[in-house]
Amino acid sequence: MRYPDAERLDLVEDLHGHPVADPYRWLEDAADPRTRAWTEAQDSLTAEVLGALPMRADFAARLEQLVHAGAVGVPVWRGDRAFSTRRDPGQEHAVLRVREADGTRRVLLDPMALDPKGTTTLDAWSASWEGDRVAYQLSTGGDEESRLYVLDVATGEVVDGPIDRCRYSPVAWLPGGDELFYVRRLAPDQVPEGEEQFHRRVWRHRVGTPADDDVLVHGEGSDPTMYFGVRTSRDGRWLVVSGSAGTAPRDDVWLADLGKDGELRDFQVGVDAQTAAWVARDGRLWLMSDRGTPRWRLAVADPTDPATWAPDAWQDVVPQQDDAVLSDVALVDGPDGRLQVLAVHAVDATDRLSLWSADGTGRVADVQGLGAGSISGVSAPPEGGTSAWVGYTDYATPPSVLRWDATAPTALTSWEQADVAGEVPALTVVETHATSPDGTPVHLFVLSGSGIPDAPRPTVLYGYGGFNVALTPAYSAQALAWVAAGGVWAVANLRGGSEHGEEWHRAGMRERKQNVFDDFAAAGEHLVAEGWTTHGQLAVMGGSNGGLLVGATLTQRPDLAAAVVCSAPLLDMVRYEQFGLGRTWNDEYGTAEKPDELGWLLGYSPYHAVRGGTAYPAVLFTTFESDTRVDPLHGRKLAAALQHATTSEAPVVLRRETSVGHGARAVSRTVGLAADQLAFLAAHTGLARR
Repeated sequence: MRYPDAERLDLVEDLHGHPVADPYRWLEDAADPRTRAWTEAQDSLTAEVLGALPMRADFAARLEQLVHAGAVGVPVWRGDRAFSTRRDPGQEHAVLRVREADGTRRVLLDPMALDPKGTTTLDAWSASWEGDRVAYQLSTGGDEESRLYVLDVATGEVVDGPIDRCRYSPVAWLPGGDELFYVRRLAPDQVPEGEEQFHRRVWRHRVGTPADDDVLVHGEGSDPTMYFGVRTSRDGRWLVVSGSAGTAPRDDVWLADLGKDGELRDFQVGVDAQTAAWVARDGRLWLMSDRGTPRWRLAVADPTDPATWAPDAWQDVVPQQDDAVLSDVALVDGPDGRLQVLAVHAVDATDRLSLWSADGTGRVADVQGLGAGSISGVSAPPEGGTSAWVGYTDYATPPSVLRWDATAPTALTSWEQADVAGEVPALTVVETHATSPDGTPVHLFVLSGSGIPDAPRPTVLYGYGGFNVALTPAYSAQALAWVAAGGVWAVANLRGGSEHGEEWHRAGMRERKQNVFDDFAAAGEHLVAEGWTTHGQLAVMGGSNGGLLVGATLTQRPDLAAAVVCSAPLLDMVRYEQFGLGRTWNDEYGTAEKPDELGWLLGYSPYHAVRGGTAYPAVLFTTFESDTRVDPLHGRKLAAALQHATTSEAPVVLRRETSVGHGARAVSRTVGLAADQLAFLAAHTGLARR
């Protein structure tokens, strides 16, 4: 294959005594005429390669139905109203709805009505305590630069906004709906050049007044990469502010009594732990924390008595479990009016639901009726009640909502189901374990039509392994389309995720990052050894941090798989901090500014691991030009390096899209991307039309 010419610079830098070559530095600049010309040539090559894939149309047709499955969000109750999202088959984006006290529902916000092109997304929303107002955030073109608005629920009128610079901003309302706390970045002219994405502050805002008049609450003098959270109590007395530097697995927590002096006081500061804190309707300070309990626990303290704030004074309500990780809770009323807790625990990446007494006397019941799936959230009215709502999904079930009631505490009933446009193929899920080189067991979900490895089949191995993210079962149109075509789809629960708590996460970050790649390779070898596939029929796939995963896999183990899809990836780990949000991830990966940490990064950085004369597998890079998290330059640089180095006839191509970013997108844009990815993998693993 004739690849577009790419000049190789004789650029070698000495970084802490390490000679570091960077021959494609010029590809970092998207505006450079050389980059534009090279990218346009890549576009032509990619269009030619993808256009010739024999199963592209078949996958597009199947995905057109499966991707257009609906999705229902967990309702959030405020007053007599319930707010939730829903997307039906045929809709490009989910709409925000309100359910009135009489059971009628109406749409409050439809992104397609705001932007028929489908490039506007609803990033977040928060209803006031009384349910009469909703703060919501929109972004356009995939840039995730959220703009904050406030909507009057009764009239549908926008009564405030837009307020810009609200990316990743939580909102906490005060009673009455006239004021809220939120997070906003400082204006660009108030921060050093290149730091416009950082420097967040917590503000108090009065609806309908200029944002420039907001009252600064917290954040002055903090780390520039600090992310903040805000929560208020239903009675408006208590404010909790949390903060973490970038994505570090630790946070500081402050508590203020707004009924007195309103001063934020240290609750947890400078501690290597995570704690979510809020004051509930019983007046107690509730604490969900991994402080000394890496599998998490739920405890309580007295917000008015700092003597109870020390961890050894906390009173456990749901203690740490030996074999399960606590991930979510909701407070409910029992039939006798006593407060209880619905708790979500994960066991080997599958969620379980149980009921606990709020007085700390232990487990009351296990809730039945859930399959091998995931609970996306549990919700109950803040004023109290005997019902709760549970979001649920699995590999064959689109996100739907179940109802729990205290009168039948071990059962769940259907509340609202999501529809699928087409037929969901027959699917069997097998759970198995690979063994990593250091002896660590690595859990896998294996999806197929038969449930047994009756003959080696083309197989996609998917993974992530980072940032405390758990890969739990969830509806996947791509996985279903692949299985329907006769293939096998496997998901590996690697170190770096949260499947087994914070210790599992930390075993795959910083100097231990190589564990993640070893786990993934072991998962691939396990699938081959168990007869599910062969190396010539195996493909690996991942995006974002998962793009780093498959980038490291293809450069460390080019023999492992025949094909790779590497999407929105991090690949130049020496310079990743200088672009996008990279600076916020150095606690996960390490920083090139420190000699020992640069050594970690160079040990696996895919861009720096490319070796000439190597037969690399077929690789499809997919990048998004509006991605403000992971800059597309990573895909460009590794694509050029592999095209130069490979001795294989397997293609290395770069597919890019405009007007989309790292996160949410219109459904129709998903179909085209997923069809190209699957057709590419099918062509290079031998999956043929049935």
